[in-house]
Order: sequence, then C-alpha cells, then structure tokens
Amino acid sequence: MKIVKELEGSGGLAAIARMTEAIAALETRRTELIEQLRSQRRASWEEIGQACGMTRQGASRRWSRQAHAASFGAAAAAYRRGRPPYPESAVDWLIPRTARSVLDLGAGTGKLTQLLVDRDVAVTAVEPLAAMREELVAAAPSADVRDGWAEAIPLENKAVDAVVVAQAWHWFDPAKALPEIARVLTPGGTLGLVWNVRDHSVPWVAELDRVLHRHTRQEIDTRPSVGTPFREVERLEVRWEHALTRDELLDLVASRSYVITMPRRDRDELMHQVTELLDSHLDLRGRKKLTMPYVTRCTRARLAP
Repeated sequence: MKIVKELEGSGGLAAIARMTEAIAALETRRTELIEQLRSQRRASWEEIGQACGMTRQGASRRWSRQAHAASFGAAAAAYRRGRPPYPESAVDWLIPRTARSVLDLGAGTGKLTQLLVDRDVAVTAVEPLAAMREELVAAAPSADVRDGWAEAIPLENKAVDAVVVAQAWHWFDPAKALPEIARVLTPGGTLGLVWNVRDHSVPWVAELDRVLHRHTRQEIDTRPSVGTPFREVERLEVRWEHALTRDELLDLVASRSYVITMPRRDRDELMHQVTELLDSHLDLRGRKKLTMPYVTRCTRARLAP
C-alpha cells in the first residue's frame, strides 16, 4: 500500500500514468521470471498459475505463447527450408485485383512475400525477429522489409490497400492488432488470413501428427472471428499437395514453435520418433521425395469504407 500511495502522489491523470508505467515494468519482470523458471524446468504451469492467481491453462496460454512466438528466430533457416509456400489460387483470392499496395504482416522468412512480389503491387513486409528478417530479405529482395509488430505497425495511416497474415494471426493480440490494421488500410481495404494445415485424412500424415502430439498439442483456430471495424467475412479452403524431401520434412517438424522450445532431450527424442516413422511406414520408407497434402484455409474481411 505504501508503494501505491507514493505512486498516487497528488492524484489525477499523472498518478494514473505513473501507476501504468509501474505495472508495465512489473509485468515485464514477471514475464522474465516465468521464462527463467520454465527454461530451467524449476516450476510447472500449474505452480506458475497458482502464483499468478490463474489456472494452469490460463498461465500456459499467456506465457508459452510469448515464448513460442519469439522462438522462431533460433530456427529461421529450418523454417525457410521446411515450411511450404501457399497455393496461387489462395493468394489470388486474398488479394483484390484493385489492390496496388500490400502489407505482409508477421512475414516470417517470406514464404508468402515471395508470391506477392511477383504481382503488380508494392509489397511491404513487417517481421519482428531479426533472424527471420535476414531470411526474408534474401527471399524477397524487392520487398520493403521492416522491423515491427502487428500491435504497432511501422506504417503511416491509410498506407496499403490490403493486409495479409500468413500462419501468424494466432500469435497476435487481436484487440490491439485489429485497430492497427484498420489504421494502415485504405477505406474499404481487405484483411486476409491464411494457414496451411496438414491433411490428416491421409494415413501417414495422421500418424505423423500422433507422434507430434505425444509431446504437446498446439490448437490453432484457423477460422477466427474478425471483429469491428471489419465486415463481410468470407472463407475459402484449397486442397493441394507440396513436394518435399525427407530432410525438408524433418526441417518442417524442427521449425514448429513447440519443438524449438522443448528441452533438448525431449526434442531429440521427438526427432528420433519422426525419423523412425519415415523409415518404417509403408507409404514413406525408402523414399527420398515425399508429397505432403495440405488444406489451405483462408479468411477475408473488408474494412468499412
């Protein structure tokens, strides 16, 4: 209470500003302590949740998400090698023909950016992780690559006609990201979200997922709601196949956020199990080249003019 009284001072807006700054600093420090506890395996999510007055699920969702989102920098090259591109028909659907400028938000290593720069549009790509931006610049040198976050986009108001988010929306805070996206879009501009999802109806893909989910399960909403000020929400699914090598499939697994953040022994065991699947499954063994079936799920919404 003494600290609160000191922050309040004479009260008013200045007191609120001082409290807000102090809370932000404390929250940053709490996040650092939680990351230390988890990296050193000194506390479970159950224990961290209790300490924070939250459930285990609530604590895990809040802080493991932050750690996983930041983890990709450590595996940027594997991400570039292993992750698939996106089908042209999906990109055509996401980008209006009238668009002259597009922002790839959370662009990663440029899997979607590469497809955008082949179109007759000016492309800006925003990515917060330096290691990913290095891969991105190499993949799409003609794009305007910038450091930034979805919650604080480094663009002027009404700067682009379309914003696309590939395989990244689940890392954003929608309450902050949606107003920012609306700010940088021209009136009537389009927001497009896209995910590549492995097709589990194929037996060997279902078996691969069973191996991955023995260690952890990452549930992603690939049909998210898009709130105000967006409207006219539409959906599209595209089924397609991606050719890849055995090594690229291993890179695909290694670039998953939950795999990157695993303790070393658990990660090695998982990769061993995936290798065993490649060596033993009737549809896979002896093959150097594979075909991964995907369902690409797209969401498109329009900003009110």
